[in-house]
Amino acid sequence: MSKKADIGLIGLAVMGQNLVLNMNDHGYSVAVFNRTVTKVDDFLADAAKGRETIYGAQSLESFVGMLKRPRKVMLMVKAGSVVDSFIEMIAPLLEPGDIIIDGGNSHYDDSTRRSRELEKRGLLFIGTGVSGGEEGARTGPSIMPGGNSKAWAHVKPIFQDIAAKVDDGSPCCDWVGEEGAGHFVKMVHNGIEYGDMQLISEAYQLMHEGLNMDYDELHDVFNSWNEGELDSYLIEITSSIMAFRDEDGSPLVEHILDKAGQKGTGKWTGISSLELSVPVTMIAEAVFARMLSSMKDERVRASKVLTAEGINRKVKEDRSSVIEAIRQALLASKIVSYAQGYMLMREAASAYGWDLNYGGIALMWRGGCIIRSAFLDKIKAAFDHNPDLENLLVDSYFASVLSNCQASWRRVIQLAVQLGIPVPSLSSALMFFDGYRSERLPSNLIQAQRDYFGAHTYERTDRPSGEFFHTNWTGTGGNVSSGTYEA
Repeated sequence: MSKKADIGLIGLAVMGQNLVLNMNDHGYSVAVFNRTVTKVDDFLADAAKGRETIYGAQSLESFVGMLKRPRKVMLMVKAGSVVDSFIEMIAPLLEPGDIIIDGGNSHYDDSTRRSRELEKRGLLFIGTGVSGGEEGARTGPSIMPGGNSKAWAHVKPIFQDIAAKVDDGSPCCDWVGEEGAGHFVKMVHNGIEYGDMQLISEAYQLMHEGLNMDYDELHDVFNSWNEGELDSYLIEITSSIMAFRDEDGSPLVEHILDKAGQKGTGKWTGISSLELSVPVTMIAEAVFARMLSSMKDERVRASKVLTAEGINRKVKEDRSSVIEAIRQALLASKIVSYAQGYMLMREAASAYGWDLNYGGIALMWRGGCIIRSAFLDKIKAAFDHNPDLENLLVDSYFASVLSNCQASWRRVIQLAVQLGIPVPSLSSALMFFDGYRSERLPSNLIQAQRDYFGAHTYERTDRPSGEFFHTNWTGTGGNVSSGTYEA
């Protein structure tokens, strides 16, 4: 009897291998292929040794022949042209109704294009975000699938079985939306992840340099924070990092170069926010902070020339009080980060015609993924209570938290300025909060300036919205105005 697998996976790097093992643990037979075919033999002889329902293929033809209909082929390969290359190789071997799944970190525009192109060829496409890293892939990731909805019923049992589960048993996986929606939501997830990591790093620097706290003390603080409102995967691992020692007994993190890398998804979030005209300022600031960190040699040279005048590095306030203020500032800023991410998803849904379930997205992020945290339950509850919620910041729960944290938030920013410690994301979050809650901003002056030098027109507060006016500010410019449009 020939071997027939429930699903096939191409790409046996660590994430691919772990997903295969996860699927097999849940009773699914899996066919595997890798462009470097020796990796197939290595995998079967090592990590998959003794597993009789993981089948190795030495060619794409034999790989496809091992799959049950409709065939389900999951690609775990490098995003970009590599995905397109594999699609072009595998598609001619498939039949109408077969499914191709891209589980890498692809750009959502690529997923939209692939979904449309493959539909014309009679094939179904899913572009799915997979979050949780190597451990999540092995034990239960957060999975965010989107694409051709006709494919969902065929992969739903597999995806929901291998996904992380929350306390009530709900899987951290559900259908996101059409075309590139799944990868868009994964991109926003990663943008929020950038923001979370930068915020935590700023809190770390304030306590380590501003309060002269050693790493044992920092471990204790982050550990205690993980028991309350800030309970999250990133706070948990930060506590562990603070306690980790190098071979000589010194804190390992002290020996790590302050030069952060990035793979592009945070930058994509910032670019999308500009394209969709959504002020995702805090996440963008976190991306810029990584860029600034990469200028290490230039920063070292600048530090010899640029000095901070009037800086007082002695904190006179009670240390425990300052630590609590930092905790509250971190919590408030995290809320802004998530709110901005949801703003971006909301605008994308409107622009691209996606029907996104915002509470469901929070559910998918409650377990398995990098940004999993306790207050995602509150986000889900907010959208369950009001599916048309305009912004998380105006939900009664989050508005109350921000109100309670506001004094501490401002105090921490003032302290950072006095100490000369950069807190770009903590301060950007506060500035967004102040801007969003302002009934009136100074943009009236900007419109006057635009009309003065470019005759761009303006609206008036005493006339109906949509009526535009031009003033001959100098008396010599005439009454001709330029057209009004949104760039």
